[in-house]
Amino acid sequence: MSRADNRPPYARIAGHYRDLIESGALSPGTLLPSIKSLSEEWSVSTATVEKALRVLKDERLVSGIHGIGTEVTGARVPISSGAERHDRSNRTQSSWGVGEKSSGHTAGVVPAPADVAGVFGIAPGSDVIRRSRVYRDVHGIVSHSTSWIPATFAQAVPELARSERLKGGLSLDLIARATGREVVQRVDEEAARIATSDDLELLELEAGTVAAILVLTARFLDADGQLLEYGVDLGAPGRTRRTTSDVLR
Repeated sequence: MSRADNRPPYARIAGHYRDLIESGALSPGTLLPSIKSLSEEWSVSTATVEKALRVLKDERLVSGIHGIGTEVTGARVPISSGAERHDRSNRTQSSWGVGEKSSGHTAGVVPAPADVAGVFGIAPGSDVIRRSRVYRDVHGIVSHSTSWIPATFAQAVPELARSERLKGGLSLDLIARATGREVVQRVDEEAARIATSDDLELLELEAGTVAAILVLTARFLDADGQLLEYGVDLGAPGRTRRTTSDVLR
């Protein structure tokens, strides 16, 4: 059972229709129910519905047509960070976004590349668990995602080093259940770069393609400040990131 959704009502309404639009369940040109109908359906005020629709309009997912209603205009092609996938798993027990699937799950204990070794504070070439997969939706590849995990967890959670989709939650969930070590802090970073030849191969793009991609990293630390996992997501070209926050006054 998923955890309760503690978002305010307008955010739940906006999220519901955002998911339908981005999954392709609502196609461009579709009219949303009237404000009055949505107010009755969600048991909220018309002002709350109007606020939800403003969020969708700001995201360019819908537009208002005078005298007709609110029309679906299209879907942006989003990418989720490792932190967002972790949050989603806490709510739904799945890292998949709406309309997403993952494939190409590979895993094993490998020598740590220099950049990964630097993150963990270990010598390059030291053992580390590498898990990778590709996320896809109706628009194609969302991202290539890699999780780097201390090799010491391979004994407590042997499935982490197996080339198959994990069951019972994300790697961090399995680590917490097996060892009691839970995530208490996340450090997220975002950067853009021109895709390298390795990036192009991982994102299944033709060699020689010139494309800008988003690189999202997340470090998950326990109460002692020890790194439990380092996640790296390579976003496919054209993918976007958007965050919405309430401003407190």
